[in-house]
Amino acid sequence: MPWFRKSQMDPLAVTMSGVKLGDRMLVVGGGDAPLTAALAGKAGLTGRACVVEASDEATARIAAEVERQGMLIESFTAPWTMLPFDPGAFDVVIIRNVLRELDDTARMRAAVEVYRVLRPGGRAVVIEDTGRSGLGSLWRGEPVDPRYVRSGGATHVLEAAGFRGVRTLAEREGQLFVEGVKAAT
Repeated sequence: MPWFRKSQMDPLAVTMSGVKLGDRMLVVGGGDAPLTAALAGKAGLTGRACVVEASDEATARIAAEVERQGMLIESFTAPWTMLPFDPGAFDVVIIRNVLRELDDTARMRAAVEVYRVLRPGGRAVVIEDTGRSGLGSLWRGEPVDPRYVRSGGATHVLEAAGFRGVRTLAEREGQLFVEGVKAAT
């Protein structure tokens, strides 16, 4: 549509996350500050935007960058395998480049924690950088664990953690988007 300027459109990752005004949203692995800020803006003042990082330095950096962009966010430092939130605290959890960094045991514990902090009917969205050649490419200069790729990656992890309706939403612009829903009780 020619009347839209590029700056008026949301980045693909924001659109794929499906975060809406008023959502209680958590970003696990907020290393992508522009994405985290954009997601916080989507949740707005009527929602809740949180980010959790594994180190104090990363938490401080992300919080400062997001706030510099004019968005409000609550930042937390905790292991991704022990999220500091009550059960059912969030509508949407975005997992950004975290699962592929963890070993098999920690990966499952992190996914189970995400499941725990989601409300019934809540969604988890995994966003992973894939590079130009797909999941087997390098990320942050480190090789992706081939066992993670062979086992089905994020799709397998979410299914094993109890999510329903797990599906790959898209693989575009060097990113993979996988979604799963916590079954409503």
